[in-house]
Amino acid sequence: MFKIKGTVALLFAAAALAGCASSMSGAGYTRGQARQVEDVRMATVESVREVQIEGTKTAIGTAAGTVVGGIAGSNVGAGKGSSVGTVLGAVAGGVVGSAIEEGATRQAGIEITVRFDDGRLIAVAQAADEKFQPGERVRVLTGGGVTRISH
Repeated sequence: MFKIKGTVALLFAAAALAGCASSMSGAGYTRGQARQVEDVRMATVESVREVQIEGTKTAIGTAAGTVVGGIAGSNVGAGKGSSVGTVLGAVAGGVVGSAIEEGATRQAGIEITVRFDDGRLIAVAQAADEKFQPGERVRVLTGGGVTRISH
């Protein structure tokens, strides 16, 4: 019983760590983006719409779910039944663990469509950590393959 409780605690810890993963934030920078030059252009917000930003899908959720499912499945039956239960539990646990991680790290986002002064339109999806209104002037920062919009 202690093994099951410990494994469940491990699963929750893995989900919590996955929740700390970097997001597509307008205000957040990865360590690699710090101290890098970004091109800054001014634009006008054309439209803003709510979107969902997919959560992370790492091996952590799958591995934790596999361990928990395998332990839970090993308690089914005896002999070969226990072995089959372990395998089936591990497979099901891996699928469930992956889904839990993705759901726990999913976040609300916004898609901001902006028009540059030359008439060019672009849309950027990022975390909904700032509010934007149509007609508002904003900065469009691009560098290192990443584009973000800020005030």
